[in-house]
Amino acid sequence: MADIIQLLPDHVANQIAAGEVVQRPASVVKELLENAIDAGAKTIKLIVKDAGKTLIQVIDDGKGMSVTDARLSFERHATSKIRTADDLFQLNTKGFRGEALASIAAIAHVELKTKQEQDDVGTTIVIEGSEVTSQEVVVTPKGTSVSVKNLFFNIPARRNFLKSNTVELRHIIDEFHRVALVHCDINFVMYNNGSETFNLPISNFRQRIVNIFGNKTNEKLVPVEEDTEVLKISGFVGKPEFAKKTRGEQYFFVNNRFIKSAYLNHAIASAFEGLLRSGTHASYFLNLKVDPQTIDINIHPTKTEIKFDDEHTLYALLRSAVKHSLGQFNIAPVLDFERDASLDTPYNFNKKETNTPSIDIDRSFNPFREDIKVSGRQTTAFKPTVNNWESLYIGLESNENNDPNSFREVQFESEESTASIFDSDNPVAQVQTTYQLHNKYIVSTIKSGMLVIDQHRAHQRILYEDFLKNMTIKEGVSQQLLFPLQLHFSVQEIQILNKLKDDLEHTGFVFSNVLKESLEITGVPISVPESEVSIILEQLISDVENEVPDAHFSATDLLAKSMAKSLAIKTGQSLERDEQEHLVNKLFACKEPNVSPTNKITFITMSVDELDKKFI
Repeated sequence: MADIIQLLPDHVANQIAAGEVVQRPASVVKELLENAIDAGAKTIKLIVKDAGKTLIQVIDDGKGMSVTDARLSFERHATSKIRTADDLFQLNTKGFRGEALASIAAIAHVELKTKQEQDDVGTTIVIEGSEVTSQEVVVTPKGTSVSVKNLFFNIPARRNFLKSNTVELRHIIDEFHRVALVHCDINFVMYNNGSETFNLPISNFRQRIVNIFGNKTNEKLVPVEEDTEVLKISGFVGKPEFAKKTRGEQYFFVNNRFIKSAYLNHAIASAFEGLLRSGTHASYFLNLKVDPQTIDINIHPTKTEIKFDDEHTLYALLRSAVKHSLGQFNIAPVLDFERDASLDTPYNFNKKETNTPSIDIDRSFNPFREDIKVSGRQTTAFKPTVNNWESLYIGLESNENNDPNSFREVQFESEESTASIFDSDNPVAQVQTTYQLHNKYIVSTIKSGMLVIDQHRAHQRILYEDFLKNMTIKEGVSQQLLFPLQLHFSVQEIQILNKLKDDLEHTGFVFSNVLKESLEITGVPISVPESEVSIILEQLISDVENEVPDAHFSATDLLAKSMAKSLAIKTGQSLERDEQEHLVNKLFACKEPNVSPTNKITFITMSVDELDKKFI
């Protein structure tokens, strides 16, 4: 029998390896930015076109590479970071596997320009699908410039799996944030389709957070500091009142590397227990410094997951540090049995002498005296005597007997009574037609048996069709606010809202002013409470960033779905009988009552026969 196992060609092996390292344009951005940081750059520029599908370019002013290093950097498993396997547990750099550039070059057109400071000229290398097409001497500034064009040009199937430009750009910006946040000593600049999106100067950690997420973020931050032999914690958490419905502003950095950890995230949630509204998530930006020997970074291709030696200790320290900060800055209540703060003397009255209050009394004043002199004139006061107060009731008895307008007896004109379909004594007439089960389902009787409706999904369908209709015919009804509502967002979030502004106005929103990091709303749709406006817009932004529809969906459809999801009756909300019946009637007046906007079943029916079988 012939041998069937064979070695794969290099270009095929590289493409397969690229699938692990490069899932989307954001993966390329991450790898190139980390290489620039490892090169000791002080200024890094990221240039993106068409959400990275056409061009991703990273320019740095780092130490550059020699001619030989430039060529070797595109070979698989070629790296300057490690020499032995033990070095994997002493890592202080971003990249170490030597797979990034080789994987990127296998699926894109790559052009590299690099020069070391002591050299007069640099090197340029052009690679297309792992094949070096040219290598020449070039005049270029100190540092390295890597241009990645036409990503996945030789793997059309992978390119077809990419999302829309809005989604892919969101992922690129996320990776940019993860790298730029923790490296405050580097100036980062990002350009998208020729326009400057970010320009982050060298600053401290707090200022870097504010530069990325907007000036309003500064007042939301609570500092967290803890230094132990095992773990050093520094950074900030967000105040509970500014918690968001989404998990966007949650960042863990271990030894200056962004990581994801559900276990450590639970420690933060535990520290905020009892302080957050239901369904909201706290923001945090925390740097964790640990001994490199106690962590294993090499367990995931994207290096965003880390294995810790002693997770339980880290959990306890992190939870107590955050809880301590919340108490220290009076965010969370703290018990102190030795002092009553309400009895403390204010600082400005600490050394002042007390003054005895004085009261002036007019000792000659007598309210029962007949003659009282008021502002220079003589008046006669009422003198209460027995005869006076009894005279008030003279004539009342005669009026009751003789006055024809007396209200002793009142007659009303009765309405014409009609015969009722049901006898008032018949118990069937008193039976409620709808019931609410566990504040989640509405149960109603139908001719063939029983109807069970999911109240949250049903209301989503009702609101979705209403919003879609209003946006289509552009006749959304708005209620004006007594005072304008000022909301603050990041620059990217404002850009998203600007794109959706017209559709939002058709639903009933009225925008009076839209600035770089804030907007002013003077009117909202009738069905939207003022307190829910910021939550709705945050949810909408999140949906647009993460769930942007395919080509056959429109922005109008997404907006209607997002608003319906935010405003629909929640599971656990109690409804009156009239509200239950109204919900049932409105649902079956919809064009597609069977499913919610996300294609989930809104109701089920159970016939009498099916119920009978349950009792057999």
